[in-house]
Amino acid sequence: MTATLQTTQADLNRRYDTQIHRRRTRTVWVGKVPIGSDHPVVVQSMINEDTLDIDGAVAGIRRLADAGCEIVRVTAPSRSHAVAMGQIRERLRAEGCDVPLVADVHHNGVKIAIEVAKHVDKVRINPGLFVFGKPDPDRQEFSKEEFDSIGLKIRETFAPLVTVLRDQNKALRIGVNHGSLAERMLFTYGDTPWGMVESAMEFVRICDELDYHNIVISMKASRAPVMMAAYRMMADTLDREGFNYPLHLGVTEAGDGDYGRIKSTAGIATLLSEGLGDTIRVSLTEAPEQEIPVCYSILQALGLRKTMVEYVACPSCGRTLFNLEEVLKQVRIATDHLTGLDIAVMGCIVNGPGEMADADYGYVGGAPGVISLYRGREEIRRVPESEGVEALIQLIKDDGRWVDPA
Repeated sequence: MTATLQTTQADLNRRYDTQIHRRRTRTVWVGKVPIGSDHPVVVQSMINEDTLDIDGAVAGIRRLADAGCEIVRVTAPSRSHAVAMGQIRERLRAEGCDVPLVADVHHNGVKIAIEVAKHVDKVRINPGLFVFGKPDPDRQEFSKEEFDSIGLKIRETFAPLVTVLRDQNKALRIGVNHGSLAERMLFTYGDTPWGMVESAMEFVRICDELDYHNIVISMKASRAPVMMAAYRMMADTLDREGFNYPLHLGVTEAGDGDYGRIKSTAGIATLLSEGLGDTIRVSLTEAPEQEIPVCYSILQALGLRKTMVEYVACPSCGRTLFNLEEVLKQVRIATDHLTGLDIAVMGCIVNGPGEMADADYGYVGGAPGVISLYRGREEIRRVPESEGVEALIQLIKDDGRWVDPA
């Protein structure tokens, strides 16, 4: 009986483990940044300036890098854009900015991709557009012979790029978009996650045949449920076939404002919590640098990165003994540079000490006009409410954990 109970408890502990166990993936280097399960989840974004505008592109990349973006993507729709990437890279390096660069290449872009590979750390291709033919509105189906014939053409076209990337030790993202599946994939597999997976796997298998493995894969869709299903199926397919390639997560065309952030978080955070994903981008219809705080907030909320102060605060109720919203704002202004700390601001002692037990420091309404300051679970002192924030700062200083703001 005891053994049975112990086994049941062990099973429950595994099932409800609070730690995220990431899918094991190989390390793919993008410039100086490693992507893979042995490394922190990487944050990236994409500038929206025209690559031919050298000054604008350099400024856009710098803004992203300054915001904390760890990899920056730039579009290369023509050979002229590809050549411009060389000038952009030179300018950035001369200015001391060494953020890794990714070139986005689309329609029939093998020559562009080979040119731009000289100037960037990674090339991104879209399997649905790489060998692109205008859809035939009268077509009803693809025969196996036609399907295979196009596959041979894809291999013939794709192989030279793979060889260049392999020989230059550069990375590749195979980036499938739900909205741009190739016509033959749509006819064969339908407008489904399965079609997205097969589209990616066709290119993965070619890379494997050519002994090239610096690959990251994305399966983006504008609807979070489609995106999540595609990534799960992709991970299962890769693992089943022995490919441990990292995954780049994102909900494409998420929109703007609160909904864009919530929509992106719904898809990205769900998969990260399941252990899937090694790099992420939140795609907002806003200035690209606005995406970076959302990425870091997602990662911090899941315990995958620690890049800011973690604030624990109750929503307030009738028991709250001070203006919680205003005090939280004051505490945040005073301490938000102390990266790595957890600070709780709680309205009363009914739930406060228990709910904030994991915090490093606590600011709790102890009585009307009185603040109780905590270090972990231990109450350290009580002070008048008017002195609460300064007393919290002094407590942190007393513990040697204070640093002056930059």
